[in-house]
Amino acid sequence: MANTSEHSFTMQYPKAKSMKYGIDPFPIRTPQLDFLDLLTVETTKENVEEVKHEEVFLPGVPSDLLKAYYSQAPGNEIETGKFSHPESSAALAGNTFGIFLKTPLDLPPIPGLEREWSAVTSVSLETTLRFPWQAGRHPCLDVFVTTERAVFAIESKRFEPFRERQPASFSNAYWRRVWGDYMDGYEFARDILSGCKTIFARLDAAQLVKHAFGLRTAVHSKPGLRGKVPILVYLYAQPSVWPDGREIPQEHRDAHSMEIARFERCVAGSEVAFHPISYAELLSAWLSSEIEDIRDHASRVRAHFFV
Repeated sequence: MANTSEHSFTMQYPKAKSMKYGIDPFPIRTPQLDFLDLLTVETTKENVEEVKHEEVFLPGVPSDLLKAYYSQAPGNEIETGKFSHPESSAALAGNTFGIFLKTPLDLPPIPGLEREWSAVTSVSLETTLRFPWQAGRHPCLDVFVTTERAVFAIESKRFEPFRERQPASFSNAYWRRVWGDYMDGYEFARDILSGCKTIFARLDAAQLVKHAFGLRTAVHSKPGLRGKVPILVYLYAQPSVWPDGREIPQEHRDAHSMEIARFERCVAGSEVAFHPISYAELLSAWLSSEIEDIRDHASRVRAHFFV
């Protein structure tokens, strides 16, 4: 136990060697002066953090809208500082799609989904899709794109597949017979995940199953979405190193790729289509856009986030 004698509470200041002009270079300290110094340091720190938050928004991205979206979302990643963390997936997704919040019609088709694409009517961030029950947690999608014929629920990943995480889990509610007749693939994935919780070590397959159930519920019950084709997009980065320079083992990256392909085969033919695509593929397509602002934006995202 630490010594709690009076010496542990007394600050020692060196004696001045000279008193030129009668001014003591080491004046007597008081608890009040120490408090003011601490308050100054804390205030300066808050200002620095605020500047850091501003720096995470790329040019052209409406920071006011992003702040509004994340302030009402579970976790409030901007206010908590998570958004400015060098590993933040929200910062990558928010900056990538934030430029289209005000101009959704400018959003180019997602590569591989050109046939399903039509005029975009809205782009939103941190959108919650509710299950057909009230209690518990409900899926929150990173990006939600609505077109005239379809809805694209985008789950974004950056470093998450290479972190340690808890095994998959489902409450009993997920076995209710409320998913219709064409969600067999996702129900099968749910079943195997409940029996073998580590079959997907890098891919958060349980989260994708829950997102698919939430998306299926939305297109059958939510006004404005009824009758639209539901598509779950898994958009992922492919980092080779952590921000601090540590290498991400190649076997972990290979395992992530293999698990994506395994999950895609598992849910093929279901009502909710599953479409995996990397950020590299997405941004490469944007770099070929006829719109110069989109090409410039894709270049900035690649350079800033190393994707």
